[in-house]
Amino acid sequence: MSISARFDIYRGRFSLGVDIAIPESGITGLFGPSGCGKTTLLRAIAGLDHFPKGHLRIGDQIWQDTATFIPTHKRMVGYIFQKSNLFTHLTVKNNLNYGLSRVPKGHGLSMGTIIDLLGISGLMDQYPATLSGGEQQRVAIARAILASPRLLLMDEPLASLDLDRKLEIIPYIEVLNRDLRMPIIYVSHDRDEIARLADHLLLMDDGKIISSGPIADVLTRVELPLAQGAEAESIIRAKVRDYDSKYQLTILESSFGRVLVPGKKLEVGRDVRLRIPARDVSLTLAHQTDTSILNIFSTTVDQVFGENTPEVMVKVKAGDTAILARITRRSADNLKLKPGMKIFAQTKSVAVLA
Repeated sequence: MSISARFDIYRGRFSLGVDIAIPESGITGLFGPSGCGKTTLLRAIAGLDHFPKGHLRIGDQIWQDTATFIPTHKRMVGYIFQKSNLFTHLTVKNNLNYGLSRVPKGHGLSMGTIIDLLGISGLMDQYPATLSGGEQQRVAIARAILASPRLLLMDEPLASLDLDRKLEIIPYIEVLNRDLRMPIIYVSHDRDEIARLADHLLLMDDGKIISSGPIADVLTRVELPLAQGAEAESIIRAKVRDYDSKYQLTILESSFGRVLVPGKKLEVGRDVRLRIPARDVSLTLAHQTDTSILNIFSTTVDQVFGENTPEVMVKVKAGDTAILARITRRSADNLKLKPGMKIFAQTKSVAVLA
């Protein structure tokens, strides 16, 4: 199932023009600053707002074009808001039953399965007012999924929660993505959420999609604002191979070779994503041995971005996988960096995200 959306929206001095294709599975992150049009686009996809100049196709079904507009209640779409919007007069169980009531009998997902995936079995007889913010959002997600949507829209679902509650919910969203393989559009302006959850990224600014693609690719496009700020980073995939119990190091295998990460033991064979901040990557012409840095990769220079600036961003690759290194322009000149040149990338810090 492919998803395509095209909208031209005008509201006073604000305009939004997008023409996008969304993968049929996984989490597509919609990322950008406040006021850039993320929620406006989501509401248009959901049919909550009707903008005449629009086209929306979900698989082989047209939800909107010049002759068609399927209203929200007839679209197989789930929508998670910043606040849970649970029915306060109903128990958790009856809130979930409402989600099931929108689906023809025998065609919905198993309530027991969804309850287990979201860890809410102990909440069935409680009312929303007795739940924590994190518990309310988990119930809201369960209710939306039980309606068996073809597309799930999540509009900054963690924005109203404190850090502890965010960290409580994120693993459940990861499990839903892994086990249900339901296409999800996840709106956020929080880099940490996007880095951990998104498989595909739509980068939005001033009512336009300025870049799209797999998250690892978009984050390392040196011409984009994401790769030029102090928080520039790279995401790479890796697989857990072993654990060094003596030094409490997880041993992973990636496109760059072996990666060592301190911390708790992870299941061997598990696929994870790793975050590498650009500011923590240094470059050297020769492989260093007398160093405290554990992760040193053999790479090739792909791009050097930045002129007449104190620092430059260097994109290096191993195969088709890239990471960024922020170094001074003087260092880049001393190393005589240029595309195609062999270089060693030393990573001071690597973090396991998921």
